[in-house]
Amino acid sequence: MNETKLWNELSRGDPAERLFGHALKLFVCLLLALLLGACGGPPEPPARLTINPWVGYDPLVLARERGLLDAGSVKVVELMSSTESQRALRNGLAEAAALTLDEALRLADAGMALRIVALLSDFDCNHALLARPEIQTPAQLKGRRIALEESAHGALVLDRLLAAGGLTRAEVTLLHVEAAQHATMLTGGRADAVITFDPMKSQLAGKGFRVVFHGPPMPNNFVDVLVARADLPEARIAALRAAWEAGRRALLADPQGAAALLAPGADLSPAEYLATLDGLRFLTPADNAARLKAAALERDAGALAQLLLERGLLRRLPDWDGLTNGNPAP
Repeated sequence: MNETKLWNELSRGDPAERLFGHALKLFVCLLLALLLGACGGPPEPPARLTINPWVGYDPLVLARERGLLDAGSVKVVELMSSTESQRALRNGLAEAAALTLDEALRLADAGMALRIVALLSDFDCNHALLARPEIQTPAQLKGRRIALEESAHGALVLDRLLAAGGLTRAEVTLLHVEAAQHATMLTGGRADAVITFDPMKSQLAGKGFRVVFHGPPMPNNFVDVLVARADLPEARIAALRAAWEAGRRALLADPQGAAALLAPGADLSPAEYLATLDGLRFLTPADNAARLKAAALERDAGALAQLLLERGLLRRLPDWDGLTNGNPAP
């Protein structure tokens, strides 16, 4: 019996039978709807976006905490270090991550198929060397232990630091540790000095450690980026960008309120938190439209890539076109 005949049969008879027929019709419709929904499969989970402690990524935290992002499309996950963020991305535990440009270049160089989908912020070299109070000049680091991350920023600051002190790498002991361990390395006495950045820099300065050396300016090379796995759908990438933009606008619209919310997570006072934003510029959609192109990125960051290559942190110069359009060269 086809559907039309079934409905006709159910519509005949006395009122009780007709009531039963209507109820049966409703049940059949609901059952069909459930079956069709099941055929569509479960809803796609949100794209997991990992970040590590750094004020340049905090608009994403702000967007999450204030409910400004689409929670069904984006899940912001805070991890202890950039290394953990990259590991999660490589192992399929995350679909996107906020990284520094040099970290993104190194991850792609190692074979990760990824795409730079947004430029987040420009910042002056925020790195500095903090040391025990008795160390007052770079020259006094001779024979001392220096902790730092193995990154382009750390390598650049180290080179300039040693030159300022008239030292060679052989005259210091280098301890390569993740940024999350910088404060404990210095406070625990396992290092005499540390090359680090905010919020660890401000935390250590507040505990009486001396800022001996500031990182040098290097325009256009210190850039935070949002990267995604190359196969992430465009709709999810759009949601990631929207989350960043919502957080960026909220922070700039009410920096005092944002600082009150975000400062405790950085172990800073609101005033100290606001001070860490000096020299940091959150990038707009217009900035991205102008700069997130292969030629522009190569122009701005070519010197950084060359530095990474010379330091053995890259095996080859980047495929800029692949990084920006999601089709990396094999």
